[in-house]
Amino acid sequence: MKTGASIAVLKTDDPAAWQRYADADVPIVTQWDDGQHDGITPGSVATSSASMPSVVFRMLQDLDVKRGSRVLEIGTGTGYNAALLAYRAGSDNIVSVDVDAAVTRSARQALQVFGLPLEVITADGYLGHPERAPYDRVIATAGVRELPFAWIDQARPGAVIVAPWGTVYGNQDAVVRLVVAADKKSASGAFTGPVEFMKLRSQRTADVEHNDYVPAEGVRSAATSSTTVTEAEFLAGGKFSPAQFAIGLRVRDCLHAVSDKRDGARPVWFYGLTDRSWAVVMLVDGQSEARVWQSGSRRLWDEVEAAYRWWEAAGRPGHERFGLTVSAAGQRAWLDSPDVSWEV
Repeated sequence: MKTGASIAVLKTDDPAAWQRYADADVPIVTQWDDGQHDGITPGSVATSSASMPSVVFRMLQDLDVKRGSRVLEIGTGTGYNAALLAYRAGSDNIVSVDVDAAVTRSARQALQVFGLPLEVITADGYLGHPERAPYDRVIATAGVRELPFAWIDQARPGAVIVAPWGTVYGNQDAVVRLVVAADKKSASGAFTGPVEFMKLRSQRTADVEHNDYVPAEGVRSAATSSTTVTEAEFLAGGKFSPAQFAIGLRVRDCLHAVSDKRDGARPVWFYGLTDRSWAVVMLVDGQSEARVWQSGSRRLWDEVEAAYRWWEAAGRPGHERFGLTVSAAGQRAWLDSPDVSWEV
């Protein structure tokens, strides 16, 4: 199986292979295209899944659930994570919310089989579930771009909130562990490591159409410049690179796409999400400088390079040195201390 590829495995056809995948440390997609996809071949967009067990356990370790803790889970999925929470805290203390009725119906059935009739609600998890508040723990198993203040408002002072959080710069997230302040006016905490999750349906980034940005004649009419940033530097660490995470925090309303390499050249595109500004840097093997094209009211590559240089000057911090503070007024990211932060 090629990394990143999806294949269908039917228990009736190959029970041994089905069991291997069920036991493996891999994500398992259980729904495509919000349930509108039929058949056993992969659809266009994965919309529900069972997360990698290693990621599940890492997030539960961050959550630190105690016996008797009242827990709100956002994103029921298969019900596996809710079952683990129930084992630790007790079934009566867990409420799990998912926006998809088919997903919650299937999860209820699975939980009943294992004697765990915990409360599973079909609703928009962005709004939380105030009927069972206040909560000691809140965990999201769907990625968020804006962490809802409702989750903080429905939690106790000192409660822990764990969620995959990221920016529109890319599809990658990092797990953030927030602690609710004593006055419940905010929650703050550090990131614990990179992940990638399906996003809350209300917070999915709309697809960008390249042709809506770049004219038919290509880059010829764009302003040109060069940069000494190399591919080895800029893309080190792949899609979970802390550099790319830092750029997403510093450069707002910008989506980037890394294209395949051809003949030793790899273009990286940047698209403004509030206007039609765009940029591309052409990273070429063996060259110490890369050519840049930019167009629109923003000079997106200049912003991206400035953010990258800022990350370098800060000592190339990993995800764990960054943090997030959320209040009713919005979100602020920070490096090392909440005292010095910026809006995201």
